Amino acid sequence: MPDAKKPEADAAEAPPKKNRGKWLLFGLIGVVCLALGGGTAFFLLKKPAPAESENGSEVAKREVPKKKTDNTPPVFYKFDKAFTVKLQTELQDAYVQAEVQMKLNDQQGQELMKQYEPELKHRITLTLMSKKASELNTSAGVQRLANELRDVANLVIVGPPETTPKPGADAAPAEAADPSAPVQSVLFSSFIIQ
Repeated sequence: MPDAKKPEADAAEAPPKKNRGKWLLFGLIGVVCLALGGGTAFFLLKKPAPAESENGSEVAKREVPKKKTDNTPPVFYKFDKAFTVKLQTELQDAYVQAEVQMKLNDQQGQELMKQYEPELKHRITLTLMSKKASELNTSAGVQRLANELRDVANLVIVGPPETTPKPGADAAPAEAADPSAPVQSVLFSSFIIQ
């Protein structure tokens, strides 16, 4: 009987050795995979070193903001009637008639334009009345007026900027609007001075 128990015991011991080898192989493969994954993650997440300029000082790379790549069409708002006002008198009476359209940032800007339309018309009329015919005879003068009207419209809709210019500071309108401003530009579909 003791001999009969020995083969059963040998048979029971032999399979676990083979299973240990398989588990050891799977464990080793798992450790290698984790090491490769960790190394890959390290290199992918590693921050690039700052670029060095010719004189040896470190210069950080600047990220350029990307333009909107969505192909949404621009939104325009056109006043229902042309503005006709008398300009400031120089030698003789002069009048300007202008059809004004505004290029807006988004569809929400159109709702704001409708909401503030009476005040916008008033401010645009006052701005036009403050001009002289000689200021509006050139394309540069008309563009300055368009930029000024854009700033007036943004002032009405958004309110005054947080930082107010100091007295005596140059109050010339900026060439381009703030990207977050509702009115991006003013366009004249007709502009007549008589």
